[in-house]
Amino acid sequence: MKRILVVDDDLAILDSTKEILELEGYEVETAETAMEGLKKIEESFFNLALFDIKLPDMEGTELLEKAHKLRPGMKKIMVTGYASLENSVFSLNAGADAYILKPVYPKDLLEKIKEKLEEQEKDSIVDGEKVAEFLEEQLLSLR
Repeated sequence: MKRILVVDDDLAILDSTKEILELEGYEVETAETAMEGLKKIEESFFNLALFDIKLPDMEGTELLEKAHKLRPGMKKIMVTGYASLENSVFSLNAGADAYILKPVYPKDLLEKIKEKLEEQEKDSIVDGEKVAEFLEEQLLSLR
């Protein structure tokens, strides 16, 4: 089961997003602050995280940077009602895998999450193949 973290200070958004994702079969945890989200990222594995860009204790872009350093393989999607070219470029350069504008439509959100999780799966297959090739080369060099 794929695990998703949703970080947003709006309880209605947290609850509805969690419900939508759980109905699709995802295991979902939520956090109302960036610090709470970071703590969860440090303590648990998540395949994907949704970060609001405006949080009470730090900017979502700062949370994104910290999360990317902790878990570079975790897919990260920024969600914002405050669209700007500066925020979107910064987010993508800081490790965001996608950038979604509010209001978020459930169908669009689910499509984007599915797309990013499929990318993650392909990345892990490629990484596994690279490890296998490396080990094979090492074994051949020993002969």
